[in-house]
Amino acid sequence: MIQNKKKCYICIDLKTFFASVECSVRNLDPFETNLVVADPSRGKGALCLAITPKMKAMGIKNRCRIFEIPKDVEYITALPRMNLYMDYSAKIYEIYLRYVSENDIHVYSIDECFIDITPYLKLYNKKPKEFAQMLMDAVFEETHITATAGIGTNLYLAKIALDIISKHVDENIGMLTEKMYQKYLWHHQPLTDFWHVGIGTMNHLARMGIYDMYGITQCPENILYKEFGINAEYIIDHA
Repeated sequence: MIQNKKKCYICIDLKTFFASVECSVRNLDPFETNLVVADPSRGKGALCLAITPKMKAMGIKNRCRIFEIPKDVEYITALPRMNLYMDYSAKIYEIYLRYVSENDIHVYSIDECFIDITPYLKLYNKKPKEFAQMLMDAVFEETHITATAGIGTNLYLAKIALDIISKHVDENIGMLTEKMYQKYLWHHQPLTDFWHVGIGTMNHLARMGIYDMYGITQCPENILYKEFGINAEYIIDHA
């Protein structure tokens, strides 16, 4: 449980956003509909900008190429409409503004943002998960877009709670404190599940005999700086 005296942040992500918007304007349920956002005029190698959760559940990768979709899967193809997605994003941002000040929102991307909810928990008399659920419900009620959320005592933990924890809980809301991170994620693999750890960094660490966040904490900082330069700072801080 995140104590009131600590800072509390949420990171909200709009699930398979482009595909969900296309389902919304068609009055379709993205969890029951096969829909792909892509431009087939670019050929079978065209990148799918998004697919619906139903297709993800089939094991199809979100950023796949058209030719990678199994031939026996029937689906709707929606041409990308960035202006439409920006309009939806702006509308959802306005929903957030009904509950929090713009000074407490940091927009990370078209479908993701961070919100400092510390001062609002007492104001609304809600626990962090209840507050996140309130925002998610408001977004769904007005746009039919499903959101997921991560809650943490800092921005990084909120992001990791979203990226790793929220996918494995029924309410789609993950929560992390520093102690919970150490208990549940220090030995989590692969390292590429963590924010800002790419395949190159993971392979570099593996060559050093480091395979998880705990391993990073056990490595002398001077060695990490020698190997990664200034990038070692965020690797150390995140571990």
